[in-house]
Amino acid sequence: MSDLVRFGVAMDRALLTEFDRRIAALGYENRSEAIRDLVRADLTRAAWDRGASVVATLSVVYKPHVRSEVLRLSEPEPGSADLVVASQHVRIDRERYLDTMVLRGHAESLSALAGKIAGTKGVLSCELRVAASVADDTRPNEAQASPSRDRDRDQEQG
Repeated sequence: MSDLVRFGVAMDRALLTEFDRRIAALGYENRSEAIRDLVRADLTRAAWDRGASVVATLSVVYKPHVRSEVLRLSEPEPGSADLVVASQHVRIDRERYLDTMVLRGHAESLSALAGKIAGTKGVLSCELRVAASVADDTRPNEAQASPSRDRDRDQEQG
């Protein structure tokens, strides 16, 4: 059984017409999908605003001689969490490199990292984009025990 809930929205006709044009241009098949994406994006921004743990991407374009500094800045400081989950390094041309990093952590830490990198001489652009909010205590590829699930399983086997 589906957990979808239907609800009505009252909207000015001109605004709805503009919205329909916009979502059609973006390739949405219906309003529901577009509205769900808008709600998810707003909830992610709200998580960012309150300093929650998020996943984001950082795109950095820089001159070749700056690579070691960008790598050094993206390394975790002693006693702090590793913010970089994954990264990719691409040579754009003879004058520029592009690094993309997937980051995971609290908004304040991610902003600080982006600011340090952006302020480095030779960095041409640095863009941080939040992608999703995440639970503080979960890390990718790490199995976590759930005491309540373990207790329920033990009682069933019991």
